[in-house]
Amino acid sequence: MTHIPHHGNRWLDTLERLGNRLPEPVSLFAIALLLVMLLSQIGAWLHWSALTPEGETMQVQSLLSADGSWWLLRHMVENFVLFPPLGIVLVAMFGIGLAERSGLLAAVLERGLRGAPQRLLTPTVLFLGICSSLTVDAGYVVLPPLAAALYYMAGRPPLVGLAAAFAGVSAGYSANIVLTALDPLLAGLSQSAARIIAPEWQVAVTANWYFAAVSAVVLTLVGWWLTARFVEPRQQHTVNDQAAPAEQTSGTGDKPVRGLRAAGLTLLVTLFVLALLILVPGAPLHGDGEQFARWIEVMVPILFLTFLGTGLAYGIGAGTVRNDRDIAEMLSDTVRGLAPYIVLAFVAAQFIEAFRYSQLGLLLAIHGGELLAALAAPAPVLVTAFITLVILANLLMGSASAKYALLAPVFVPMLMQAGLSPELTQAAYRVGDSVSNVITPLNPYWVIILAFAQRWQRNAGIGTLLALMLPYAIGFAVFWSLLLAVWAATGLPLGPGGGISYP
Repeated sequence: MTHIPHHGNRWLDTLERLGNRLPEPVSLFAIALLLVMLLSQIGAWLHWSALTPEGETMQVQSLLSADGSWWLLRHMVENFVLFPPLGIVLVAMFGIGLAERSGLLAAVLERGLRGAPQRLLTPTVLFLGICSSLTVDAGYVVLPPLAAALYYMAGRPPLVGLAAAFAGVSAGYSANIVLTALDPLLAGLSQSAARIIAPEWQVAVTANWYFAAVSAVVLTLVGWWLTARFVEPRQQHTVNDQAAPAEQTSGTGDKPVRGLRAAGLTLLVTLFVLALLILVPGAPLHGDGEQFARWIEVMVPILFLTFLGTGLAYGIGAGTVRNDRDIAEMLSDTVRGLAPYIVLAFVAAQFIEAFRYSQLGLLLAIHGGELLAALAAPAPVLVTAFITLVILANLLMGSASAKYALLAPVFVPMLMQAGLSPELTQAAYRVGDSVSNVITPLNPYWVIILAFAQRWQRNAGIGTLLALMLPYAIGFAVFWSLLLAVWAATGLPLGPGGGISYP
């Protein structure tokens, strides 16, 4: 992979400058909240409404009415406390923060770099990010900060590592070499929609497996090229400006080798115990939980305990942890480092929940679907248009399951009548639902990545993150859509039980 001169990316520089002229992210989310409140009142006055696939009439709900204002005040604390990433970030970062401040991560990364070929760093980070969807959302809070630290220690811009990891975790979310929790979720919705016109139709959980596995490899290569072609050249001139956060410059202790041995032994014991807890019948992590396998549902606590245990073992062995006061201080430093994110999360949570309550996003998605259905275009055009619609809907609605529950009853039967299988429509949805995750603030994890970026570049703003991630969003959308089009043209199955055509 070769680099191009920085001047080749001036349009991204312009985007970053314009984006960073916007108010601070906290202020911007507050302004967005006020705009949603105003639009919801205008929509209520004008009786904006839409008919759902189930025949229910959905109307805009005003946030400035007596009921809407009461709802916002009544749920303000709840919106913040139940903000999906908040608990995940805090719990996971306690473990990661202790491992970071004890010197474990620095020692591991330093030794790992000695034998790791630099040219393979980016594809490795991208591929791990894509495959991290196996752990549901844990990849969002684990991989990006680690990748940033890894790039920094390699003498490369840390924001490049953060961007590559975020692209893999988020823009490549629906790709994976193995089945994930997303597969049964989407298959169930596709099957229900298909049975509107084919009552006996079965959608296998494995219906998109081949396509998802190949996508993981293709997106890794595409992301590698995008990083070398657009992202890293723009960041080369900022290497000296992106300094390590204070907590990452504390050193690795007096006896790092002894610490690493202690951490390695602790990790082996932890993995052995986890294997027993997962595999032995009757053990706490054996079997299914409320939605997925039990061990998947508690992945964040598992990561917390793993990082905490190995971090403590390293600190005691290396001499960076001498007593319980050191542990308490390291955990307190972790919380202090998360303070900007907590403030941002409070305002972002109010905006996202208020937007959901107003139903503005739902109405826009329904009307967009009706417009697409009215086109009566050829099947390939419909698939491309459907992917585009999903990309746009993803900018307005963050939940993958909620969007597909809304769109599947309309588009699965419609495309079936055009000769396309429900499994192909499902694959198209996976493409559109993933690629724009990295550029929409309605992705609740977007604010986390922004907070991580500000740890390395204090003046990083919304424009910085948009300019970083837009090449991935555009590149993944183009190449992933082309992959699906070529796949459909060959007639190869998308996975076991996943044909291309209907009937």
